[in-house]
Amino acid sequence: MSTQDQTENIDLSMLELFRTEVENYTKLLETGLVEVEQEQTPERIEPLMRAAHSIKGAARMVGLNLVVTLAHAMEDVLSAAQHGKLNLRSDHIDTLLQGNDLFLQLSKIDVPAIPQWLEKQTETIGDISRRILAVLSSEPAPSLIEKNKVFQSEKTELPPPPVQERKETAPARGSARKDDMGHVRVVSDSLNRLMGYAGECLVQAKSAKPFSSSLLSIKDEHREVVSGLEDLHGSVKAMSLPKEIEERLSEHLSRMDRMRDGLAEHIVDFEIFSRGLERLADKLYEEVIAIRMRSFSDGVVGFPRMVRDLAKSMGKKVDFQILGGSTRVDRDVLEKLEAPLVHLLRNSIDHGLETPEERIATGKPAEGKVVLEARHSSGMLHVRVTDDGKGIDIEKLRRRVVDKGHAPAEMAAGLTETELLDFLFLPGFSTAAKVTEVSGRGVGLDVVLSMVQETGGSVRVDTRAGSGTTFSLLLPITLSVLRALLVDIGAQPYAIPLSRIDRIVKSGPDCLRTLEDKQFYTYEGEHVGVIDACQAIGLPSSKVHKEEMCLVIISDRLNRYGLVVDRFLERRELVVMPLDTRLGKIPNVSAGSILEDGSPVLILDVDDLVRSIDNLLTHGRLHKVGGKREKAEVPKKRVLVVDDSLTVREVERRLLEKSGYQVAVAVDGIDGWNTLQLQRFDLVVSDVDMPRMNGIELIRKIKSDPKLKETPVIIVSYKDREEDRLKGLESGADYYLTKSSFQDEGLNNAVRDLIGEA
Repeated sequence: MSTQDQTENIDLSMLELFRTEVENYTKLLETGLVEVEQEQTPERIEPLMRAAHSIKGAARMVGLNLVVTLAHAMEDVLSAAQHGKLNLRSDHIDTLLQGNDLFLQLSKIDVPAIPQWLEKQTETIGDISRRILAVLSSEPAPSLIEKNKVFQSEKTELPPPPVQERKETAPARGSARKDDMGHVRVVSDSLNRLMGYAGECLVQAKSAKPFSSSLLSIKDEHREVVSGLEDLHGSVKAMSLPKEIEERLSEHLSRMDRMRDGLAEHIVDFEIFSRGLERLADKLYEEVIAIRMRSFSDGVVGFPRMVRDLAKSMGKKVDFQILGGSTRVDRDVLEKLEAPLVHLLRNSIDHGLETPEERIATGKPAEGKVVLEARHSSGMLHVRVTDDGKGIDIEKLRRRVVDKGHAPAEMAAGLTETELLDFLFLPGFSTAAKVTEVSGRGVGLDVVLSMVQETGGSVRVDTRAGSGTTFSLLLPITLSVLRALLVDIGAQPYAIPLSRIDRIVKSGPDCLRTLEDKQFYTYEGEHVGVIDACQAIGLPSSKVHKEEMCLVIISDRLNRYGLVVDRFLERRELVVMPLDTRLGKIPNVSAGSILEDGSPVLILDVDDLVRSIDNLLTHGRLHKVGGKREKAEVPKKRVLVVDDSLTVREVERRLLEKSGYQVAVAVDGIDGWNTLQLQRFDLVVSDVDMPRMNGIELIRKIKSDPKLKETPVIIVSYKDREEDRLKGLESGADYYLTKSSFQDEGLNNAVRDLIGEA
């Protein structure tokens, strides 16, 4: 049959349904074939044979004759193995897996492109089909034939089921996708929107509580008014006013009584309605959360095949087990887990497990054991990858840390086992002696840590020499709900994920120190740079002096900073609502949410925020926090200090600030010139010998610039020779001082002579 004949009768209208069906059966075949290699029994083979038979039938219905040929060949081999006529060896499993790989590729091809893809794969499909059928010539294992004598008289070809038995065989055929029965496919964007609507519904339902409180307040005020009117009625009776007035007052009192009774009834009805609405919203939200949840096994379908192939290529034997496959996990978390778990499993097989010969020599079974386990623990998802290999050599790791330059030998010698194991997660760090296709580049555990931190989780390593290693990942079960700290920044609420907060501090501004015109807070012996939250996220900074400072310490893998906020509000569980994609990436913001009162709140992106702070601290000019508001009508005169020595810059800054001047610093001539282009200064104090651009070159540029040529310049240098002083003054400097002048008022006197008092 020609290629054209094989593709011209394809029913394109049914291909989407066929592709979905094949995708489900390939998962069953891949997992089942790996299990059959470990233990070959008729019970294990039967669903695989049925899956191949179902693919063949579905392919015939839509006119995919090439797929029919391949599925028929696989069905024949599996049927023979089921009935004891063939013992499937490892090379047979390899060939069957190659056929299943073609089915898997087919399930991922766009429907219109399937006919063209089949044309290109004609020779490949034919070759694999012939190799699969060649398996039938293999000799079966006597033990298996003996075990399955009852099947020896049956034919290899599976007979079509009788009409009256179709209802019984249908469940067997459907067993390949038991978990998918009754399920429908939903576009992820639609599900995200539904999640957002459910969250809004829950918030709106809870916002009814204040109305109930308001009604109760109205009821109390009504009761006080009625009481006052009754007192007034009694006084009117004593005054012997006209009967008409007394009757009208009595009538109004009666109406007030009826209003009170009606209000009480409505309050009860509203509370019942409010509680019912809130319960309904809770159920709706929980149901939507449940829709997002998937079984852990759905995300690790290809792992048994991967472990099998990797172990085989490395000459190792592995008993791979997946525990807790039914554990429910958010689909977003499950997708993010795939790459880290692949790296951990590859590490366990490559680094952890010994070769069969090495294991036997140490008294272990030749077959190593790798276990992947998932379970819920204390409201979190706990995932573990455990092997019974040789464990991590701590002393070898210690030497590797020193060789890589991450710590000097003296410091490394004092590191604990836990501290040393943390080095495994550094980018580019590897304990492998050489680079191979599997490992040695030091990127695997870096990926693991990145994913864990991105989702707000943690990772821990436990190892025992000769007994094995366990990697434990503690992750949120869902990314749809976030535990966050609400803070006030610029009179607006913002949310910071609790999992990304190292510490919160409430103290007076005197807990801050200043170095090089930058403020810092000392946390666990580390100087943590501090910045005003308004400046970090691009809001106008508040100039109001605060007696109490609220500091949030955040970090990423490399940096740690302090964020000064206006107030700590409260801890809250928030429904995460993705931002509209049309907005693009909003700096420092990851998502949004809605509070119970209906007001929106932005959830800060900590990693992005840390990068923004790092950029501001490195290149920007920071607003001071904790200081008193300066009077705008009496501005301080500004001085720029340019010196490549940290000590000299700091001494000069303190001397000038003590005299009342406002001081900024630059680390060399280039930095000083760039600063002068951006800001206005009354005076420049510069060193001479500096990298990139020295002081003489800087002064010449200042004096040749029309906007800056009137700015006074003082040179402060260690060079005290007359020729050096003359060279500095000839370049345009107004004063030339030596650094010994710091011992007296020389610098301050020179500054006052040039620009006056601060």
